[in-house]
Amino acid sequence: MSDLICDSNVREVYKSLMVNPLVKESLTFIEKENEQTLKEQIELTEIPAPTFQEQVKGLDYKKRLEQLGLEDIHTDEVGNVFGVRRGKGPGPKLVVCAHLDTVFPEGTDVKAQFSDGKVYAPGIADDGRGLAVVLTVLKTFQEYQIETEGDILFGATVGEEGLGDLYGVKAFFSNHHDIDGFISIEPGSPSRVTYLGTGSRRYSVTYRGPGGHSFGEFGLPSAIHACGRAVGIISKLETPDDPKTTFTVGTISGGTSVNTIAAEANMVIDLRSTSQDELKKLENDVLAIIDEAAVEENKRWNSEAMIKVEIKLVGDRPAGTQRSDTQIVQAALASTESVGFEPKLADSSSTDSNVPISLGIPAVTLGGGGEFGGVHTLNEYFDPTDSYYGAQQVFLTVLGLVGMKGVSQPLLEKKN
Repeated sequence: MSDLICDSNVREVYKSLMVNPLVKESLTFIEKENEQTLKEQIELTEIPAPTFQEQVKGLDYKKRLEQLGLEDIHTDEVGNVFGVRRGKGPGPKLVVCAHLDTVFPEGTDVKAQFSDGKVYAPGIADDGRGLAVVLTVLKTFQEYQIETEGDILFGATVGEEGLGDLYGVKAFFSNHHDIDGFISIEPGSPSRVTYLGTGSRRYSVTYRGPGGHSFGEFGLPSAIHACGRAVGIISKLETPDDPKTTFTVGTISGGTSVNTIAAEANMVIDLRSTSQDELKKLENDVLAIIDEAAVEENKRWNSEAMIKVEIKLVGDRPAGTQRSDTQIVQAALASTESVGFEPKLADSSSTDSNVPISLGIPAVTLGGGGEFGGVHTLNEYFDPTDSYYGAQQVFLTVLGLVGMKGVSQPLLEKKN
């Protein structure tokens, strides 16, 4: 466990923080707030927020930030909600956020139900937990009037899920060029620190041709056959294990009947990698195969009627890597250890942190605490037992990064 934390400076910072009376009181406060944190988690979850329809929840969240005394709160042009808690020194600027949207469509019943000590509701963990923890961490800073060296931007993004394609956090960084570090909060154990971003490129590919009767007009090129040629060749591609790079044809549709030469066929492809270079290489290979499949189908029948292909990009999440010994990662690991958990570097995943990491801005995604399951299903649940540890870990990570006036200097470097 300790070999993950190699920076002696980080160790010393957290030793000084953990013996500070104000920090001790703050951690106790977070534990006592566990029920209130859960209450806000449920209230926020029960406000429907499908991707692209987060406005109502965003307004509610803005009011909660206002009630906690955050400054300069605003909703940007895409729906992100942020405010700032200003530091007392020339320290770095750190973002702490969760995402407003869920994967569930309009009309989904999101009313919370209790059973066997768990709370069941679509979105209760992802990312109801993250949203509530952001508020609890802010409340703790305000309750004890903790003076930091750096500024902290607290808030929530839109469009993190699915076809939202991280558009909220992309817009945020298009408008903010002075950010030195970024923390997103998702459901999960405080022991796991995500510091690598899995990038993805997703394509909807549609082959179109003349179509016809399977017997009477045999000899015309088939859109389904062209699509099948592409799938067959794609399935034979080889990709590296490290950096992990993957592909799949997720859906296929087309044709009208068993005795029809298909006039149209569609497939949706998911390409992923932790390396932007490998992702680009894979993408180039797949796009070439898609075009070649149409050419080969047309050659096969030598018909004047031709198969054509339309390729539409439907997903673009940048990949990102950073060293595990960067200060933001080390601070998160040390905070995990400080609340009594064994720190672990999580596997690469796709979160809001992808965007800052891809831009060279230090970022991590942290777990908000508590057990959970059934994410992205109607049976999603959250177990609040001892879930305060997640909020404590986030609080300590933030405090170490921005520095506590008179106690510790910021671990996060101010570059912007």
